[in-house]
Amino acid sequence: MATYLIAVPYLSVLLALVFYGLHRSHLVWLLWKHRESLPPAAPRNIPDAELPYVTVQLPLFNEPDVLERLLETVAQIDYPADRFEIQVLDDSTDDSRELARAKVIELRNRGVDAVYIHRHDRVGFKAGALDHGLTLAKGELVAIFDADFLPQPGFLRTVVHHFADPKVGCVQARWGHLNREVSILTRVQALMLDGHHMVENRARFASGHFFNFSGTGGIWRREAIGAAGGWQHDTLTEDLDLSYRAQLAGWKFVYREDHVTPAELPEEMEAFRAQQFRWAKGTVQTARKLLGRVWARTDLPFSVRLEAIFHMTPHFAYPLMVMLAVLLLPMLLVMPASSTVGLALDLSLMFASTGSLLTFYVVAERSQGRSAWGALRRLPWLLAIGSGMSPWLTKAVWQGLTAETGEFVRTPKKGDKAKQGRYRARTSLPWVEMLIGAESAAAVVAAVVTHHYIAAPFAMLFLMGFGYVSLTVTRERLGLNAPAAAPLAQPERISEPSLGPMPGFEEGARATDSAAA
Repeated sequence: MATYLIAVPYLSVLLALVFYGLHRSHLVWLLWKHRESLPPAAPRNIPDAELPYVTVQLPLFNEPDVLERLLETVAQIDYPADRFEIQVLDDSTDDSRELARAKVIELRNRGVDAVYIHRHDRVGFKAGALDHGLTLAKGELVAIFDADFLPQPGFLRTVVHHFADPKVGCVQARWGHLNREVSILTRVQALMLDGHHMVENRARFASGHFFNFSGTGGIWRREAIGAAGGWQHDTLTEDLDLSYRAQLAGWKFVYREDHVTPAELPEEMEAFRAQQFRWAKGTVQTARKLLGRVWARTDLPFSVRLEAIFHMTPHFAYPLMVMLAVLLLPMLLVMPASSTVGLALDLSLMFASTGSLLTFYVVAERSQGRSAWGALRRLPWLLAIGSGMSPWLTKAVWQGLTAETGEFVRTPKKGDKAKQGRYRARTSLPWVEMLIGAESAAAVVAAVVTHHYIAAPFAMLFLMGFGYVSLTVTRERLGLNAPAAAPLAQPERISEPSLGPMPGFEEGARATDSAAA
């Protein structure tokens, strides 16, 4: 009886994880099936006088180490000066405000149409800032870049011709990685994001399924934003939310894999955890909000509606992974290694953990001309870190299902001042990870003693993942991995009078002040 009490839930969890794994294989198959739809769009030379007016929005919140680099890079974009403006949407509460204002004045003195807009509150967080900026924007198209992104000079000219099609609402470019090789953590993140961009986005775009604007590194038709109901802040993934509402309203999205916008990856585990928590919670909130609406649209193909489920529920794999890690030790103890059921379970674990993931990430690496060996070498660490993050992201899933929006905690950026970052994310101490890590250590021993040799490497992956996350977060909290820094949650607040007037920005300032009042 004890065997069945353990085996049934263990097998159920494995089957669910295999189901998610098979979906990754399905995306690879879709990519291959529709590969002819993916060649880069032929460049079109549009006369300057016919180019659409573009507003570039730069949402900022306490980004002193990267904002000047960002503004200087955006100012170098190759586009007619009379058809291009920069909006600095700064909700900062620290001295970033003075830095941003000074940089905007410098750009204006150089003939760049740049405006500084500061809100006195963070209502709606990033979504609120973008929405407020639209009320003052001049452009019919709106490009958006987060503080750590560095758009290439040809970004706008490369993508704006897609909007000659009046049904195109958004164009998303691929993300690059400025600091891919800094550590095993950044290498794993780069692999994860490459899988998202080079397999998921490409497969969904080529096959006609919905995919999402990634929050940055893309450009919107302003009309599409309004027609979809505008930026809303009842989820923490406002980009995914608006993307689905826009596509449900009939707007088409374009993915440009061939145009890359480099960005910075979090180099600290706590920053990575904070980012992933926000993404996981927000995605679940968006599923809660929109999946019913998607399935009510019977005019949409069944495959589009089915893919939407997988698109908005991938983070449910994390609670399953926690259950798998907890059940592994008792399963090893009660299931004879020689039994057919035990062997089947071990092989299922191997298939669910490696087969589809290996194909998925090898395709992602090969699609950008990188070595498949790189994916092979990093896959064990990707699996380990994914499992080590699972308790933390299970909490995010639960909050996404049950809680209100919550605070948008931005990911701290280091920029060129890698040793001087003032802000660091703060997450809870990994007590649960430590406990499951200890159980995983026991599972490694049990797998060897009970001759479950196929399960042993996976027990070791769990141990690596929970141990790595626990140790890294603890070291960062003790200040052993980086210089001490002020907590992100409690930035220094500077009084408004210290900023003083800003010549040439009165109209934007008045509009912002009145909105805040």
